[in-house]
Formats: sequence, C-alpha cells, structure tokens
Amino acid sequence: MIIHGYIPKSKKRKVPKLVKQRHEDWLKSISEIPRICKYAKSTTISKSVPSPKIPVGRETPHYASIDTGFIPCVKKTEYSYTGDKMKGIGTMHKSNAVPVFTDTEAKEISSMRR
Repeated sequence: MIIHGYIPKSKKRKVPKLVKQRHEDWLKSISEIPRICKYAKSTTISKSVPSPKIPVGRETPHYASIDTGFIPCVKKTEYSYTGDKMKGIGTMHKSNAVPVFTDTEAKEISSMRR
C-alpha cells in the first residue's frame, strides 16, 4: 500500500512597503559607515629563544626490531576450468547462469523456464 503525502510549497511572504523601505534605508546607512582597518605592526624580538633540550636521565632506550625475513607478495594464479565434463552454461531464470554437465540437465533447465 502506498501512502501519498502532501507537503505544500512555501510561498514568499508579502512584506509591507513601509517595512521594505525601512530595510533598504538601514542597508544604505550601513554601507556609508567608514571602514577603518588597523594592521598590526611587525616587531622584532631582542631576546634569544632557548632551544629545547632533553633533561638528563630521560633518554629513550633504542630497541632493535625483529628481522622476520623477506616474503614477496605475488599474485595468485587464476583458476579456470580445463576439463571436458561441462557441456555448457544454461540460463535458468533471468540472468542466472547454471553449469550444464549432461543432456538431461539441459532439458530439465529448459523446462523450468517461465
């Protein structure tokens, strides 16, 4: 069962002329305000900045990693049917592919179709 909903589209509200005129006047007054931007002046630092040092007695010990050897990643061989037992491919329903091994199977598959 399908339920159809109705969502009314929103209409643009009618704005009175007086409110619209006030808004336009307000926009004009804002655009007339002078915009003064002050940029920060660059200053030079006279003091030297100390370089970070590792405190005495807090050195991190170095642990050697385990050598597991090299194992190459190779592509798997693709498998394909090389025998002669399969006679062909049959279509049972829509695009359902089914392997056919005997003539009786082919006849059964053809009778199962719609």
